[in-house]
Amino acid sequence: MRDRVLTWLADNVPKSRLKHILGVEKMSIALARHYHLNEEQAGIAGLMHDLAKCFKPARLLKMAREEGIEIDPVCDRYPHLLHADVSAIVAREQFGIEEDSILAAIRNHTLGRPNMSQLSCVVFAADALEPSRGNTEELQAMRQVCWQNLHQSVWQTSDYSLRYLLATERAIHPRTVLTRNWALQQYRQTLRKAD
Repeated sequence: MRDRVLTWLADNVPKSRLKHILGVEKMSIALARHYHLNEEQAGIAGLMHDLAKCFKPARLLKMAREEGIEIDPVCDRYPHLLHADVSAIVAREQFGIEEDSILAAIRNHTLGRPNMSQLSCVVFAADALEPSRGNTEELQAMRQVCWQNLHQSVWQTSDYSLRYLLATERAIHPRTVLTRNWALQQYRQTLRKAD
């Protein structure tokens, strides 16, 4: 199936996006191994997380509406935020992916979601931190954290996204804030348990 997905991606995304996708796949597998999660599921979710990344806004909105996905005002104005939800639809319809955990990890890789699974946390972190994203000191430090505590990684990754959105005067989806707060709370609970 991986070959089928790669052929489909080669026809539907630019080479720079394919490089990122392969980086997310590789990092998702490595993180899953590190945290004793299902590596195959992590690899599939990583490989398929951006299937709809290059779909035009009208197509994203149409597919989301047909699927019955609630489209809030932020997503209505910025349909590219729906690419994660629509990528899960493509994974199911085009490649027969039925496992809820994989589809959820694909759906949650952009905005996150409070109470998301460890598999979703892995793909969320890998999407932001895979090597082609850059090599700044901040990213290097964040990459080290993702091997130490997944919730801390999700919290820091959310903060990183929020700083970027604020600096570039872009809209912030409320789910990014909810994900950040949830991950921070989970991380603090881990610290309290360790004391």
